[in-house]
Amino acid sequence: MAQKIKFGTDGWRAIIAQEYTVDNVARVSQATAVWVKGNFDNPSIVIGHDCRFAGELFTETAVKVFINAGIKVKMAKGFVSTPMVSLGNVKLNASLGVVITASHNPPSYNGYKLKSEHGGPLTPGSVQEIEDIIPDEHGLDLAKISLDSPLVEIVDLETIYVDHVMENFDIAAIENSGMKLVYDAMYGSGQNALKRILPNIEFLHCEHNPSFYGQAPEPIAKNLKELEVLINETGDIDCALATDGDADRIGLYNGSGEFIDSHHIILLLIHYLVKYKGLTGKVATAFSTTPRVKVMADHYGLPSEVVKIGFKYIADIMVAEDVLVGGEESGGIACKGHIPERDGIWMGLIIWEFMAKSGKTLDDLVNEIYEIVGSFKFERSDLHITEELKQSIVANCEDGKYKNFGEYNVRNVETIDGFKFFFDDDRWLMIRASGTEPVLRTYAEAPTLEEVRKILKITEETICK
Repeated sequence: MAQKIKFGTDGWRAIIAQEYTVDNVARVSQATAVWVKGNFDNPSIVIGHDCRFAGELFTETAVKVFINAGIKVKMAKGFVSTPMVSLGNVKLNASLGVVITASHNPPSYNGYKLKSEHGGPLTPGSVQEIEDIIPDEHGLDLAKISLDSPLVEIVDLETIYVDHVMENFDIAAIENSGMKLVYDAMYGSGQNALKRILPNIEFLHCEHNPSFYGQAPEPIAKNLKELEVLINETGDIDCALATDGDADRIGLYNGSGEFIDSHHIILLLIHYLVKYKGLTGKVATAFSTTPRVKVMADHYGLPSEVVKIGFKYIADIMVAEDVLVGGEESGGIACKGHIPERDGIWMGLIIWEFMAKSGKTLDDLVNEIYEIVGSFKFERSDLHITEELKQSIVANCEDGKYKNFGEYNVRNVETIDGFKFFFDDDRWLMIRASGTEPVLRTYAEAPTLEEVRKILKITEETICK
């Protein structure tokens, strides 16, 4: 019996050499080929891989399946970021984009992301259609299919991306600002692009290492300790940007070595784009994002919407409506003027341009948003627990069994995607099972980081006893 392949919140991901094999990649690619031929006349596919182990092998496997089906393929030269594939899809007028990446997952994983002709995630409905037709066997002799085919074109997606950045940012203003900036690629696929865009800044972990030195390349504070140490030891860094394995997620540090989470970044982007750039549009955020986004949107008279977790839901809105900013707690953010796709480098450049043009520090700019929405802190804790306990906790949430977490009494609960427990206007907790990993996530917001951690600790004690 063939393994059932399922796409999660953002693509199919699995452990290399267990479920993530050449044969299974070929099975997924066959379904992808059938779907794209059924939905486009004369279809073409843009494909690329990130820095992970065997990315080239798995990419070539997919390409063989596509050309065997008579589909034109535009294959990236070398490793590329997910936003490069998504942008390439638009610039090259392709029908579909495929990225061989497991994004921020641990180095033992690889994955398969699907991108739409609009330059963002393929719609959930279309992804489901592809998943539903994955065959039990691909039935191909892959060794006999040659990549030396007129259907294959090698394309330079990195240069397409860099040129697009240069056309849309005042890079000279950043370069001439006198700011000392750092970029941590986490050994991911953004490493070469930013060296071309801003060659004079400082770079960290910008070498090709498929194992990521054993660290999951997710740009959250616990994974960026070397960057934090560098900022604190150097003492004169103004801002540091980090991106994940496929460079679609962002992490940010101020000059004091303090991690600036995605909630603050989303608020900064709205503030800059409206107040300083004069733009408007809807704000769309995932369920795990701070409710203060609505406060900011209301302040500027912008419509706002909260959607299920998974950037594909935000991308759907961006394709259909006039959206200014769309973002997730996990670091995936998109803005008007670019593709409907998460892009860590692009968002970082907006913040750096904001700092350069205003002449203000990142702390100054954060204080500007605090004047509008109030100050707050946020943190997430990932609980690596048994599947049995995880399902038990989810069942307890569904049954309304959690009326309080220690001294914090639940005022109301929202259940758009997971369980968000509100204690008062300034404090909330969320519990949600991961869609891509064997993890239960807990999230909390409160006026101070000390209280946030207290809430997370009490939560773990309450639900795991």
